Amino acid sequence: MDDEKVLARRFETDRGHLKRVAYRMLGSMTEAEDAVQEAWLRLSRSDTSEVGNLSGWLTTVVARVCLDMLRTRKARREEPLEQPAAETLADADDPERTLEMADSLGVALLVVLETLPPPERVAFVLHDMFDLPFEEIAPIVGRSTDAARQLASRARRRVKGGSDTIEPSRERHRTVVEAYLRASRSGDLAALLAVLDPEVVLRADASAVPAGVALVARGAEVVARRALTGFMPEAQLALVNGAMAVVVLRDGAPFRVLRFTVSGERVTEIEVLADTDRLAGLAVVPV
Repeated sequence: MDDEKVLARRFETDRGHLKRVAYRMLGSMTEAEDAVQEAWLRLSRSDTSEVGNLSGWLTTVVARVCLDMLRTRKARREEPLEQPAAETLADADDPERTLEMADSLGVALLVVLETLPPPERVAFVLHDMFDLPFEEIAPIVGRSTDAARQLASRARRRVKGGSDTIEPSRERHRTVVEAYLRASRSGDLAALLAVLDPEVVLRADASAVPAGVALVARGAEVVARRALTGFMPEAQLALVNGAMAVVVLRDGAPFRVLRFTVSGERVTEIEVLADTDRLAGLAVVPV
């Protein structure tokens, strides 16, 4: 029991660092916490008596968990609920404050990271953000040391090349979301259809729809009519983890959040969140 308490204290010492690593890779506070919790479960089941560097061991475990989660997400073509962490995490002594600051920093980097294949993202984050040597990154991504170095190099080039094109797309994203909200408020079906991609997909969590209503809707006509039917007059624009979204606030807290994927001038995906646990992980700033 004493050994377990000592192990738990050691883990708590590293929790902030592990959460930062996971958040950078996954872009979601909720998923980062899940990854860190999985690391604790693996630690509690493992014999670490011969582990010389427990912090390094835990970082490796979290990185492998995150890589698996990224691969699963990609296979399912899922997007994280939150934006990824920002380019610079300045306050190492206060990890919770650091993570709160992350959404307001390095937005260009955040968006580009989401485009990277999982092994590239992991190699880049571990090496360029946390100074892990490629000799330790290689077994995590299942590549040779030279191949791991190449993964990080490719990621670095993509990050550098993509940062110049992010801000205009953010403005376009805002314009499209504003048009969606304006059309929904006015009940203008034609205007709503004009801003929706013909193949748009709406996905809602179970808390966001009445019983018996499908969680997924496809096609501009279906999504538009559903948007008009379920529109809440108190809906407003807000920044959700740095991205423009539509929110409904109740007693100052988010009650419902609509997040948008935009391509060109149209909405291609809408995610409707109402589950309180999922909403709790989002930073919502009305605008």
